[in-house]
Amino acid sequence: MLLTLESMGLWDYIRAVLDILIVAYLFYRTFAALRGTRAIQLVKGILLLVVGTEVAGLLSLSATHYVLQTAELALLVAVPVVFQPELRRVLEQIGRSRIFGGQGLLHDMTDVAFRRMLDELVKATRILASDHVGALIVLERETGLKDLIETGVPIDAQISWELIANVFTPRTPLHDGAMVVRGDRVVAAACFLPLSETLGPASEFGTRHHAAAGVSEQSDAIAVVVSEETGTISLAEGGRLIRHLDEASLRRLIEAALRPPERKPILNIRRA
Repeated sequence: MLLTLESMGLWDYIRAVLDILIVAYLFYRTFAALRGTRAIQLVKGILLLVVGTEVAGLLSLSATHYVLQTAELALLVAVPVVFQPELRRVLEQIGRSRIFGGQGLLHDMTDVAFRRMLDELVKATRILASDHVGALIVLERETGLKDLIETGVPIDAQISWELIANVFTPRTPLHDGAMVVRGDRVVAAACFLPLSETLGPASEFGTRHHAAAGVSEQSDAIAVVVSEETGTISLAEGGRLIRHLDEASLRRLIEAALRPPERKPILNIRRA
């Protein structure tokens, strides 16, 4: 080993360091994406299985080693199925990297258009909350939501608090489901969203909250939820919820999540 190190040139050192940094970064991004999900427990189980296989081999426990090796082979097939949501999240995060350029429609908006969109959205949310009218509004970011938009009714209208309030008025055709906003336009309503698998029991959270967390788990979108029962306002990002927001805090969190790019990560969202 000493001879190998002595024979290494400058480029060999640089290449070795670069190799380690790349692997460390991949592990970091993977664990960051899996943190707070059920998959992290499965990762621990896989690591334990791998360590157990190596230990059994070192101790010449042939039967145990064979069984554990067979289980590892089975995992090659099972892991893509079990980890499908988490793998999708990791790949989407890689795809949203600035390496590929583009910041999405929100970043192409002028400051005036963004402020108007934010004012209309926050005003509508406040009115709906005060009247205890349930609502679910999804704000598209880098990840396109075309597949979800196609499950609803196309609208393609400039956002306004009147439009949002009318869509979510009870017993109207579009009040059930989610509204999707792209830039400063409402593109669809009555959309069906995937439900969260990690948020919590249905007794604590309603269907809207599970749908909001679900769409934020499977994309980088954020979702605003108004509870019909309590009138409370929540915001979902990355599968997590911030609850009991007022008008000022909702405005601050949306702005931090959407504009400008350097402030893009949302503020200390904790699991509700």
